Amino acid sequence: MPDRSSPLSGILLALLAFALFSTHDIAVKMLGGGYAVFQIVFISVLLTFPLVVFLLLRDSEPGTLLPRHPYWSALRTVAAVITGFGAFYAFSVLPLAQVYAMIFASPLLITLLAIPILGEKVGLHRGGACVVGLLGVLVVLRPGGEDGLELQLGHVAALVAAFTGALASVIVRKIGRDERPAVLMLYPMMANFAIMGMLLPFVYKPMPLPDLGLWAMMAGLAFVAGLCLIHAYRRTDAVLVAPMQYSQILWAALYGWLFFDETIDMGTALGSAIIIASGLYIVFREGRGGSRNSPVLRTRSRPETGTGMRVSPMLTDEERMVPKDQR
Repeated sequence: MPDRSSPLSGILLALLAFALFSTHDIAVKMLGGGYAVFQIVFISVLLTFPLVVFLLLRDSEPGTLLPRHPYWSALRTVAAVITGFGAFYAFSVLPLAQVYAMIFASPLLITLLAIPILGEKVGLHRGGACVVGLLGVLVVLRPGGEDGLELQLGHVAALVAAFTGALASVIVRKIGRDERPAVLMLYPMMANFAIMGMLLPFVYKPMPLPDLGLWAMMAGLAFVAGLCLIHAYRRTDAVLVAPMQYSQILWAALYGWLFFDETIDMGTALGSAIIIASGLYIVFREGRGGSRNSPVLRTRSRPETGTGMRVSPMLTDEERMVPKDQR
């Protein structure tokens, strides 16, 4: 049985994990000022791949790397690649807090996508929370504003990343119990490597040693953050760990001010508060056990970008607290 005797240690590990993820994201933003997104993603995958393979050496489950659900796996892989491109581009051109605010809409989108994909029934409470949260997205975006084209494209990229990240997560809920962890993690990374590698010659820029150091730091931070999340979910119930992702808005405020001279305007602050409140309501509503699939609560990772490991495949059903009739 997983050790759930010390919830505080799990919460602290989750807070540490999301602090490391936020530090990873400022490296993406720094590199985005001088390199094309294709190059940033390609080098990220190149450096992260050996770490993920080392972790997967522990996978003793028999089988091949052929997916048991090829069409769903293909759709999830495409969604993860689009998520990675969209999120990395958004971090490159938008203030950190705005990117997080829109990515925080993923739980709302997961709840909605679970209806057609998982056959989930969403009642008035969670449905209303989704509507309120999506209104919060509009508050952040402020339609009709006078942002430049680059910022507008950044908003579109962040919203697309939130949607495709939610789609990839719901597909994992549908096929994750049948697919090997190696299949779930390696396919998006291999797709990123192939696609970004083909585009790399058109945008490649030489990389000085300090920039390579940033890439190496990104790979290390994402890997350690993933390990922290794994141990957080092993120590603490998901309903306590999942909300810790929203601590990233605090890191966005701090890092944005320290490194990029960014401040959080009233629209972003108000919209973020609405989105976070809606997401928390959905998480705690699922935590009461009224939802059979609870897709948000069982989404253990940030939106999947195909540049790092996923947390959920590395947990057993028992550690994920999956009921016997759903294993």
